[in-house]
Amino acid sequence: MKNKIFTFFLLFYNVSFAQSDSVPYTLFSNQLVIYADLGYSSAPFSISYPYSAGLDKLKYKNNYRNIFGFGVCYKWFALRIGVPLPGYARSIATYGKTTPINVGFDFSFKKVFCDVDIRSYEGYAIKDANSWNDTLTSEKPNDLRQKTKSQSFSMNAWYFHNKDFKMSALRGKTGHYKKDVHTWYLKNTFNIFGVTNDQSSIIPLKLIDSSNTKTSSDYYSALDFGVVPGYAYVKRKNQWQISGLAGLGAVIQTKLYDANGNNRSIIGLAPRYDIRLIGGYSVPAYFVFLVTDFDNKSIRFSDLVYRQYFYSIKIVAGKRFIQKDRSKKSTKG
Repeated sequence: MKNKIFTFFLLFYNVSFAQSDSVPYTLFSNQLVIYADLGYSSAPFSISYPYSAGLDKLKYKNNYRNIFGFGVCYKWFALRIGVPLPGYARSIATYGKTTPINVGFDFSFKKVFCDVDIRSYEGYAIKDANSWNDTLTSEKPNDLRQKTKSQSFSMNAWYFHNKDFKMSALRGKTGHYKKDVHTWYLKNTFNIFGVTNDQSSIIPLKLIDSSNTKTSSDYYSALDFGVVPGYAYVKRKNQWQISGLAGLGAVIQTKLYDANGNNRSIIGLAPRYDIRLIGGYSVPAYFVFLVTDFDNKSIRFSDLVYRQYFYSIKIVAGKRFIQKDRSKKSTKG
């Protein structure tokens, strides 16, 4: 009788331990992963103000080129090389040329995922400027501003409450999920960003308001930090996986601009949202994902508002070289 009771408790312990030790994801960090991606990134911005002739917003658009990337991951090592493809996506005569710089890296530690991004875009066109600029026509409606440059430096750290939420499994290169997972999170963010125009006013001379020095500034910039709470969810069905992060919060912001050669600064609050969407097909041998990333920033100087949008869209496909477990020996007879 004692032996039966002991056997029952031993079986119960083994089943309970197996359940608690199970995880909802599979990681391939010890396997060689080779992948390629194709997509583009853009950084349009706008400056809202009650300009003359009923105009209330200037839309600055950059020209962009498609980027082909090739990468490799193995254990702690990860490398990606991106090469711009020939030609621009938009007409050079209408949108000019844009020089982009995108540099970033990320890493995970327990429940925290961290990333650092540096972005710079030089060369913009004010869309549909022919509505207020008589020198432009319907054939060439945009005002080319080749010296206008937007820049951003960001450091972010996401804390995920659920210990089973792994960014490596969400993004799909070195892992994927086996079932649905969700969690709330906190995103700590630090940013330095803004726009300049090589010591000339960002807003065209024809639209400058002589009674407001902000409209003649050659730069708008800000330093901010704060916390953005949000919710993350991963849906897995068969070999298809869809995941997303969505958050909304506020940051403390120091805003700067130039007023007749003098730097002016203002401290205030600014809204911030966090959106990332990833979806695709993944099996142990290979994967194909559509990856999107949206990053918004804004500066409000009373009735003048600068809004910057950074976003990227790309298709990522790769091969995982799964190593067979040679420790298992076949038994015959």
